[in-house]
Amino acid sequence: MSLTLNLALARHQTLAGALLSAVLCVIPSLTAAAAEKPGVVQTSAAARTQPQAAGNTAAGQEATVSINQASAEQLADTLNGVGLKKAEAIVRYREQNGPFTDIEQLQEVPGIGLALLERNRERLRM
Repeated sequence: MSLTLNLALARHQTLAGALLSAVLCVIPSLTAAAAEKPGVVQTSAAARTQPQAAGNTAAGQEATVSINQASAEQLADTLNGVGLKKAEAIVRYREQNGPFTDIEQLQEVPGIGLALLERNRERLRM
């Protein structure tokens, strides 16, 4: 091959590699992430620039969860000391009794006491 052809081929491969990298690097927006998890919203300026999964928040960030909309998985991922069993109990209570009208009402769910409620108060919203 000629030097000109080699240079053109090398340039083409470099451009193709850059294009492929640009196509493969998809970074979802906070809006798209919120659409996938409607019960979980992160609060703080850092959350707008670096979306993270609930429960995987950096220092200074608090994920919040709606006790009337979140799935059991979202509750378990967001709340400290709440595993899948307790989260399922919250959802079951909500399905049997209607939406929560107050955060304090969570104490009526079997396995949720005042200490657990206080530990998660900042993560809970209606």
